[in-house]
Amino acid sequence: MAVSTRSGAMLLAAVALSLSITGIFFAATDSSSNGPAKDPLALNGYPPKSANLLVTASTGQAYSLSANVNVDFSTNNVEATISFPLVFSVAAVDLRLVGHHLYAGSAASSSGPWLMIPATKPALFGLALEMTKPDIGLIGGFGQETITTSGYYTTYHFIRNNVAVSNILGPANQPARLASLDWSLTTGAQGEVTQSSVTITARHSTTTITAVVLSYNHGGPIIAPLRSDVRPVSRSTIQKILASAAFTSILIPQHLSSLGQTVLK
Repeated sequence: MAVSTRSGAMLLAAVALSLSITGIFFAATDSSSNGPAKDPLALNGYPPKSANLLVTASTGQAYSLSANVNVDFSTNNVEATISFPLVFSVAAVDLRLVGHHLYAGSAASSSGPWLMIPATKPALFGLALEMTKPDIGLIGGFGQETITTSGYYTTYHFIRNNVAVSNILGPANQPARLASLDWSLTTGAQGEVTQSSVTITARHSTTTITAVVLSYNHGGPIIAPLRSDVRPVSRSTIQKILASAAFTSILIPQHLSSLGQTVLK
């Protein structure tokens, strides 16, 4: 029996949440190259082979986490180091989604032990296409839209009300809550995605998730840990660990796009 889509999205270290949370990116490419050479993220019309992202999530309860996420689009592997606050310190967890397994270990120890469970992940090449140059003209369903420019950056800002949301690790059948969704998408000189931010405001709670592209095409290989350092665990063990963390207060729309389809077996 598969864990809910929301759990899988979180285990992708929020990259699916931040860049697909509204479900409105569309695959598109552009063979032209008209942007200035100084654009550090320029892709020249070619989908990126890899991307390095800084993802942050915070709630109205003054809780926040951050994740440095590496995505290898050619191998479909993902690696993330997630930092989240404890009472008197900050803990960091390494996640690797390689092949058909999810590995989790302490960021303080490179030699393990690593917990491992089977996982099914979505194809990420579509995301590479979408990050090359999303077709803004195809985005709909929002009541307000504004466009601002600064240098070679263009930011598109959308607002939508009465969006059904739920807590990230809540039960699949939890009652829907209505919220407003404030989404911005920033692109570079050639239309490549450089940043995306979503703020979800419901009664008594707020969640803000932001993803900033640090670089394209500079990632190294993402490999599985040594077999001798891996300890297989059950799905229920991972669920208990995640359910005990404060990020269960994070809100997400109930209808995620295909990038949220990673599930644990």
